Amino acid sequence: MSEPTIEVYENEDRTFAPSAEFTAQANTNDRSLYEEAEADYEAFWARQARELLTWDQDFTEILDWQLPFAKWFADGKLNVSANCLDRHVDAGLGDKVAYYWEGEPGDKITLTYAQLLTEVKKFANVMKGLGLEKGDRVAIYMPMILELPIAMLACTRIGVAHSVIFGGFSADAIVDRCVDADAKLIITADAGYRRGAPALLKPTVDAALEIGAPSVENVIVANRCDTDPAMTEGRDHWWHELMAAASDDCPAEPMDAEQLLYLLYTSGTTAKPKGIMHTTGGYLTQVAFTHKYVFDLKPETDIYWCAADIGWVTGHSYIVYGPLANGCTSVMYEGTPDTPGKDRLWDIAERYGVTQLYTAPTAIRMFMKWGTQEVEKHDLSKLRVLGTVGEPINPEAWMWYHEHIGGENTPIVDTWWQTETGANMITPLPGVTTTKPGSATHPIPGVFMELVDDAGNTVETGGGYLTISRPWPSMLRGIWGNEERYRETYWSTYEGKYFAGDGAKLDDDGYLWLLGRVDDVMNVSGHRISTTEVESALVDHPAVAEAAVVGGTDDITGQAIIGYVILRGTHEASVALGDEIREHVGVKLGKIARPKTVIIVPDLPKTRSGKIMRRLLRDVADGNKLGDTTTLADPAVVAAIADGAASSDED
Repeated sequence: MSEPTIEVYENEDRTFAPSAEFTAQANTNDRSLYEEAEADYEAFWARQARELLTWDQDFTEILDWQLPFAKWFADGKLNVSANCLDRHVDAGLGDKVAYYWEGEPGDKITLTYAQLLTEVKKFANVMKGLGLEKGDRVAIYMPMILELPIAMLACTRIGVAHSVIFGGFSADAIVDRCVDADAKLIITADAGYRRGAPALLKPTVDAALEIGAPSVENVIVANRCDTDPAMTEGRDHWWHELMAAASDDCPAEPMDAEQLLYLLYTSGTTAKPKGIMHTTGGYLTQVAFTHKYVFDLKPETDIYWCAADIGWVTGHSYIVYGPLANGCTSVMYEGTPDTPGKDRLWDIAERYGVTQLYTAPTAIRMFMKWGTQEVEKHDLSKLRVLGTVGEPINPEAWMWYHEHIGGENTPIVDTWWQTETGANMITPLPGVTTTKPGSATHPIPGVFMELVDDAGNTVETGGGYLTISRPWPSMLRGIWGNEERYRETYWSTYEGKYFAGDGAKLDDDGYLWLLGRVDDVMNVSGHRISTTEVESALVDHPAVAEAAVVGGTDDITGQAIIGYVILRGTHEASVALGDEIREHVGVKLGKIARPKTVIIVPDLPKTRSGKIMRRLLRDVADGNKLGDTTTLADPAVVAAIADGAASSDED
């Protein structure tokens, strides 16, 4: 079956309204939530906080806004783990499945809410036994195993803030984060399975502690892969041994709504990682609200799957805190989507009867490359909401998702948000919103966005910079230990507005089209051209499976468009094909958007979370010395691309 030809967004006039059947059963199916929030957004969020969460002490203050610092529900008290676990068990739902967990080798665990609560209580006591107290920070460096959410929830039970470090990061990354957070404890595992073999973690922790993280007093190690790591006496402890001796009596401690819940570090290209601070009451309110309404959650019947990694904010909000606060059953998977076969995700979705799937456009394009035959092996008819996250989705990938995964009748919620925002900010509501392929549509109720130009003037239609004009409950509360960096990074560009760092366009219908990071919006002879638009045109060519675009330095135009493409199936690289693909973009978008060069490559440099590292592609395009490649899934890819670029220059 041939792939459909998809126009890029400027020519995108197809719309997809929710079906009458879906709308009739949806959690919200009209504009009443938007109207309520427009009338009084503080009262709107206060209602969500009270209806979705259980408070030990009700709040009388909704919002204290001292720009750029917000406090939500500040005089209220609650506990995150009690909201995620205790209240469901107390309501008689202890036997309800919290997680269907599956390891990459195929081992399976079914964990109920009552079992999860017991494990969380015990691990909270383990941390207490090691001297951890409310206000302390711990680092968690683990694979996608159940000990990871157990550790996070145990931290919330006693007021310890966690800093989860993605399990693919280096020893240097661990040191940076532990030193900055002054972490007292590292929770890790010996290893985790990845593509059929153990990916070692404990040796990386050991290397980090040799480099120097003097605040770390103890290391707890879960035994996942039986790799028999070295254990330093007095410092290193086995998870199972500590848990065997721990009591399961640990009441949840009421926390102030503004108690620090977690730090999550985001890295820049040069500056040290920023410790994004999220607190308790406002964060949990917005993740519970968005999880319920964006995914049309029916906790009594749904089997929900966010196919992300908990090491990123998506996993924090939509694998752990949002789903558990709403009392739903989730799937959690340890490994990669191509092990043991390229139908692994569809096999899992079929076996567990998954009803909501939340994944990244990068993954969708990979599935497209593998072909529909992998999907057609499985019955995906129980899927009723599809989500995308992490980057703008090009219309062709949206349509493939719609047709081949959603059966042409499943709403797609394309969500825009950031580590800093904590929860979904721009997205369709599936029972309300008519969608367009490639557009994240509109801000959620209670979130207020403005597009502005260089001078900060509001843009009604066309391109601009995405800003947030009012505080929102799950917003970051600052950068850990650096108040001035917080002001400078997020609040100094446009007065009184949070600048998200992303470009966007508003079409004539008021739909938002995210264009990616501002440094991914190229300036070619004074014309702003989005990498996303050019990438969409590149992958519209029948020979192209995946594409990445960067702006290379050009003496005449300022920036020149450089395209990197991976070919589909049996297509073979040639100079003629590269020229044909260039001309195809010119036809689609106009000559100003035609790449100066199209480089055909075997793969693209991606982090272990699947994000394309365009910074490295810019370095290749400009012939610069390559920057840090430690977070790449396959560092050898960059050398192959550089060789391809050199060959292209010679041609």
